[in-house]
Amino acid sequence: MNSSTGNGHIPQSFNLLAFTGNGDLTFPLFFGILLVYLVALVGNGILITLVCLVPHLHTPMYMFLCNLSVQDILYVSIILPKFLAITISRNSSISFQFCITQDTLFIFCVEAEFLLLSIMSYDRYVAICLPLRYFATMNNRTCGLLAFTAWFIAVINSLPLSLLISNLSFCKSKEINHLFCDLKALLKLSCNDTTNITNMILIQGSFIGCLPFSLILTSYANIIFTILRIRSSDGKMKAFSSCSSHLTVVLMFCGTCLGQYMIPKSESSEEQDKVLSLLYVAIVPMLNPLVYSLRNKQVLTAFKKVFKKYLSRSSE
Repeated sequence: MNSSTGNGHIPQSFNLLAFTGNGDLTFPLFFGILLVYLVALVGNGILITLVCLVPHLHTPMYMFLCNLSVQDILYVSIILPKFLAITISRNSSISFQFCITQDTLFIFCVEAEFLLLSIMSYDRYVAICLPLRYFATMNNRTCGLLAFTAWFIAVINSLPLSLLISNLSFCKSKEINHLFCDLKALLKLSCNDTTNITNMILIQGSFIGCLPFSLILTSYANIIFTILRIRSSDGKMKAFSSCSSHLTVVLMFCGTCLGQYMIPKSESSEEQDKVLSLLYVAIVPMLNPLVYSLRNKQVLTAFKKVFKKYLSRSSE
């Protein structure tokens, strides 16, 4: 934990080190992350548009996916543009106000994603394991309430933590050895006692991270047991393919996030942490629409209809 070691102050700016020390990787890294960012924006944007425009996608599953896509767009947009600017310009400065804003929105998005993923796994559990109860259980009112609760809890939990961080004083280095204004990286630079903030992170991580992750694993375990009872080998393979891809993305996001914030880290692991953080701040938001929906026949059919309708209108 950090303790008071001198006169602290609130700096005007920090320096985000990111991968600025790897000059040879500058352009490959820039174009690689730019591609990931654009795919994430386009993929999630397409899904949101289709869910809004196509009536037969007005179902609980796609409503939750639409919420996840909104969150993913916000998520990548608060981190990746600044990271790209630092990578290509070599200007690593980030203002204190923007740093705190980035940190606040990051906490909000991570908590919202954990909650939305757990709700989506429950939706799939009811649909596959309890199909006769699905429409009674996952009605419009219940789905709207679940989605609202996820956003509300994320807001309520992120604001107090961010308020505490914004009131910290910093008497150590202004260099943040991370891709963005990471919570734990900021705490390392503070000259205040951060015990209360660290304890709050662990408590929130347990209730907003570990608990939803446990619910997700429980839901998918029940789904897998139900799939095993399917007699048709084609149906079983199709269900397993879909389930395994969903679970892979969930494990990638939840595993790296919980590993970063719930397990004590050594100084030597900072570079490894930066690489791993790319999984949950860039790769997962890009994969979510591809894995959950854009390869789905319903979504592909809806996309073709909307695209043909747009072409016919533009040709008139």
